[in-house]
Amino acid sequence: MRKWKCCSFILALGLWQLLAMAGALGRTPSPVDVVKGLYDLIVTGLPPGYYLQWHLLASLERVLIGFALAVVLAVPLGILMGSSTVFDAVLDPLVEVVRPIPPLAWLPLAVIWFGIGLFSAAFMIFLGAFFPILLNTITGVKSVDPCLVEAARTLGARRQTIILRVLTPGAMPSIVTGLRIGIGIGWMTLVAAEMTGVRSGYGLGYMILTARDVARYDLVVAGMVVIGTVGFLMDRMVKYAEKRLLRWM
Repeated sequence: MRKWKCCSFILALGLWQLLAMAGALGRTPSPVDVVKGLYDLIVTGLPPGYYLQWHLLASLERVLIGFALAVVLAVPLGILMGSSTVFDAVLDPLVEVVRPIPPLAWLPLAVIWFGIGLFSAAFMIFLGAFFPILLNTITGVKSVDPCLVEAARTLGARRQTIILRVLTPGAMPSIVTGLRIGIGIGWMTLVAAEMTGVRSGYGLGYMILTARDVARYDLVVAGMVVIGTVGFLMDRMVKYAEKRLLRWM
C-alpha cells in the first residue's frame, strides 16, 4: 500500500513537471522551480533576511496557541453539552448561530480586541478549530452505548465518575477526529489571517502574500508546499497519539 502511495505522488510530480515544461500551465512554476524557490527562502529569505525557518516558527506559534485554546475549551464544553440535555438546549442555538460565521469575518473585531499580531491571528485560528472539536465531542458523547451508562449507575457511580470513566473514554475516537479536522482548519485560517497583515513581518501566509506582490510564483507554491507538509506531519502526530491512547479499544 505504501508503494502505491509513493508511486501516485511521484507520478503527480512527473506530470506536473511535464506540463510545466510544455507551457500548458501558464506561469505556474514547475517542481524544479519550487525546489529552487525553497532553497532561496532558506538561504536568502523573503523579504531578504526574513528566512523560511523564522516564518515557519512564527506560524507554528500562532497555530499551536489557537489550537490549544480550542482544545481546552471545546472538549469540556462538548462533554457537558453531550451529557446534559439542559446544557445542550441552552447552548446549542448559540453555537449554531455563531458556527456558520467564517473566521475571517471576525478579523475586524479581532484587530479591535487584540491589535494586529500574534493574538488576533491566534484568536481566528481558535475560532476555526473550536467548532469541529466541539461538535465531534458532542457527537462522541451522545454515541456512547446507553447500556454502559446504566450499568455504571447500577453499580453506584456518581455523575462525575460516569463522565470521567464512561463518557469521555467512549467519546475519544470522535474527539480525536475533531482534533484532526480542527488542526487542518486552523492552518487554513492562519494563512488568511496572516495575509491581512502581521506586525512582526514573519509568517507563512505573510510570506506568500509578499511573494505574490513581487511576482515570485515559485515562492508562492513553495510556501504552499511547506504549509501542506507541516499540516500533514501534525495530522500524523495526532493519529499516532490516537493509536497509542486508544490501544484498549
